[in-house]
Amino acid sequence: MNKKLLKIVTVLLIIMTMVSISISSLALTPGELEGNTDAQGTNEITNVGNSVIGILQVVGIVLSVIVLIVLGIKYMMGSAEEKAEYKKTMIPYIVGAALIFAASAFAQVIYQFFTGVTAG
Repeated sequence: MNKKLLKIVTVLLIIMTMVSISISSLALTPGELEGNTDAQGTNEITNVGNSVIGILQVVGIVLSVIVLIVLGIKYMMGSAEEKAEYKKTMIPYIVGAALIFAASAFAQVIYQFFTGVTAG
């Protein structure tokens, strides 16, 4: 029963993703936005968003370094069985930490790509 439900949910998620990609977006071009007085509001939203992302990024980096230190100390102090267990937990940790560190660079590349695209 669980496998059947999982397949149904997966198919529904794929359908929703395809539908959401195909929906048109009604947006203004940068030229149309210059004459709009709401442009300052969008800049404020962008600045607040950048601040929140920066704070979350710093917190994520600090937490990942602290967890790495704790795992390293536990690994050094542990027995052979504990070391094997810590090695198993370090692989997902390293992948997660790499994603946290690389997320900002990845997001910056995407942002610059889409801001470089011109309308028309």
